[in-house]
Amino acid sequence: MQIYHHGAVDGVTGSCHELTLDDGGSLLIDCGLFQGAEAGSGGSGAEHLEINFDIAPIRALILTHIHIDHCGRLPYLLAAGYRGPILCSPASAELLPLVLEDALEIGVTRNRALIRQVLEVVRERTIALPFGDWYPINDQVRIRLQRAGHILGSAYVECDLGPADAPNAPHTSSTERVVFSGDLGAPNTPLLPGPTAPERADVLVLESTYGDRQHQDRSSRIEHLRSAIEHALADGGTVLIPAFSIGRTQELLYELDELFHAHATTSATWSTLQIVLDSPLAADFTRGYRRLRDAWDAEAQARLQQGRHPLAFEQLVTVDDHDAHQRMVNYLAHSRQPAVVIAASGMCAGGRMVNYLKAMLGDPRHDVLFVGYQAAGTPGRDIQRYGPRGGYVWLDSERIDIRAQIATIGGYSAHADQRNLIDFVTGIPQAPREIRLVHGDTEAKLALQQALQRALNTEATHVTIP
Repeated sequence: MQIYHHGAVDGVTGSCHELTLDDGGSLLIDCGLFQGAEAGSGGSGAEHLEINFDIAPIRALILTHIHIDHCGRLPYLLAAGYRGPILCSPASAELLPLVLEDALEIGVTRNRALIRQVLEVVRERTIALPFGDWYPINDQVRIRLQRAGHILGSAYVECDLGPADAPNAPHTSSTERVVFSGDLGAPNTPLLPGPTAPERADVLVLESTYGDRQHQDRSSRIEHLRSAIEHALADGGTVLIPAFSIGRTQELLYELDELFHAHATTSATWSTLQIVLDSPLAADFTRGYRRLRDAWDAEAQARLQQGRHPLAFEQLVTVDDHDAHQRMVNYLAHSRQPAVVIAASGMCAGGRMVNYLKAMLGDPRHDVLFVGYQAAGTPGRDIQRYGPRGGYVWLDSERIDIRAQIATIGGYSAHADQRNLIDFVTGIPQAPREIRLVHGDTEAKLALQQALQRALNTEATHVTIP
């Protein structure tokens, strides 16, 4: 057995890992796009789109979840000749075409007929696997998906290598179990049940995005969000929240509903606040989250039982077409209507958020609130780094001075923090023989490596950085 890493080795994007099998075949876990500085010169990623590994041995592609840095190279894999199945959870299977349609339209072609053709191939080859059920690749290999708690449908992957007692039975203790974490969520992620550790892992490929830090707890981050919004209420400004369309946007809406429920009936200013969701893709995914409410956690189910609609509350305004978007930008930039705008992209590298930033970054009445990881080389990282010192950022080749208030809420990350990752590993009854740290900056991986070695306190586990 060998594991080859075709992405997410030197950074946090482009996840793509290949597990070789005894029969000469292999499994591919994720096939994601590179983003930011990791995408190469100019951030276009053109040099990283090519599938530069042999696809002939691949028996199956397994998607842990549908963030673009985990599935965005799928069309290129198909173009390279991959003809095997695409395995993922039922929720991921339903939402995957939305992600790929958007990625193809923005980055490849606006030819609707060609896009439909690609999506039809994806639908035909996608097999939805229920969580917890073993799926045979052949008589020597089984895989199983378990909830990862990162976004709706996200999974970590258990791979058992060796003969099983029956066609659909798990393998025996004498065989090898390799686990790929994908992206793990924090235990307190809104809407989703948190991940539980696997019952066994001989080799664990573990993400390390926040391997060097701890997140704010949920009550602290909600208080931080409330404070930023009340600054906007006082100044007649807008809170701009760059957010990924999948996962982060729905978590924000869920907690904004909580704030409205707590304040709108007692505060006249809160009752006038608008929440603007200005992202067609995010709106589509929010509708998808509502359709898939059976997958929500117990807390969210309780809200539904109370007659509340946490992803479709009264103050929420959805902006669809481009003309309406431009009108909203102009209105909020020049009026004193307090508002919260949630729009993509989450790293300010494109999408409708860029127009809001160009119109509002120069005005101290407004706030930019980061709620997710900002990769090196992205405008979001520059705003986050230089904004508090009155710096500037380049957007669409235009220099924009930063006078708006800049803040970051770490607790809204959909990724597990260092403590969560350690708990995941120490929750495995017998420590893995090897842990390979991927999907993180160098500092995060080194910090997590040291923390895991201290927590495990054994020479039997080798914590390596590929």
